[in-house]
Amino acid sequence: MLLLKLAAMLLSNVSNQIYGVDLGKRKEVNESDDSRRESRLSLDFKVVYEDQEVLVIRAPTEDELVNIILRLLNEKPMNIKEIHHYLPGIASEDKIRKTLTKLVNEGKVYVLEDGRFIVVGR
Repeated sequence: MLLLKLAAMLLSNVSNQIYGVDLGKRKEVNESDDSRRESRLSLDFKVVYEDQEVLVIRAPTEDELVNIILRLLNEKPMNIKEIHHYLPGIASEDKIRKTLTKLVNEGKVYVLEDGRFIVVGR
């Protein structure tokens, strides 16, 4: 029964690009809880719900994803898998690849010989 309620809640939230279970509660974020949470929060994702076991965040829009990827690449050159490491469950490798292709075509990012991406002028 609980599983059915969770599935119904997930389906109702897909149109709002919310991934996870929104139980209607909101807690303040404690960034020292674990490094995964710290890396996600440092990327300014909107926390929808958090408890000891679950962290629900709003998925970024395409424009937000561009800014997130540019900020990650300003830290160091990365390949698609490394970028995806910071965005698991948030953005697929295909979505990241599409965004990187757009950035390369706009001249904001270029590809190194080893397949890593770097921001132009860094």
